[in-house]
Amino acid sequence: MSDALSLDALIHALKRLPGVGIKSAQRMAFHLLQHDRNAALVLARTLEQAVHNVRHCERCHTFTEAAVCATCLDAQRDHRKLCVVETPADQAALERTSAYRGLYFVLMGKLSPLDGVGPHDIGLKKLFERALDGSVQEVILATNFTAEGETTAHVISEGLKARGLLVTRLARGVPAGSELEYVDLGTIAHALVDRR
Repeated sequence: MSDALSLDALIHALKRLPGVGIKSAQRMAFHLLQHDRNAALVLARTLEQAVHNVRHCERCHTFTEAAVCATCLDAQRDHRKLCVVETPADQAALERTSAYRGLYFVLMGKLSPLDGVGPHDIGLKKLFERALDGSVQEVILATNFTAEGETTAHVISEGLKARGLLVTRLARGVPAGSELEYVDLGTIAHALVDRR
C-alpha cells in the first residue's frame, strides 16, 4: 500500500466514528502521524485489545471483560430494581449521577422498524427473562425520549405489566435553571402531563 493509500485508509477509518466528518478525521490523522506517532501505536494496540477482550455481560448485556460485569456482581446494589437503557453510554451517564443503586439491562439499541431493528435484534427475550427471574420487583425504563425510544419503552412496558411486574418510566420535564420562554413546547407539554 502506498503512503497516500495508507493515509487515506486511516482518514476513512477515523471518519467512521460518530460525529467525525472528513475534516476532523484528517486533523486527527495528521496530528497522530505528525506529532504523536507513539500515541497512534498505543491507540491501535488498545483498540485491537478491546475488540478481542470486551464482550457482553451474561446478565445485563453491558460491556465487560468478564462473564458477568462488576455491577451485576456488586452485593451492595439493589437487586430488586432493574433499569433498562439503550447503550452502555446511557448506563455510564446514570452511574455518574450516583442517584441509582440498582442493576441494569443494556439493550444495545432500540426498536426501529424503519431500520429493520425488531425485538429480537435488541434482545427483548433476554430482558424479559432477566426481569422475571423472581428477584426484580421494579423495572425502570430509561430509554431515550425519541420516537424509537418511546416505542421501545412502550413495548417493554406492555410486555412486563402483562406479567404483573411494576414498570416505571424516567420522568421528563423542564430542566433545572431554565426559563419557560426558552424551553421547547414539547418539553413543557410533557412536564404538565407528568406533573406531581
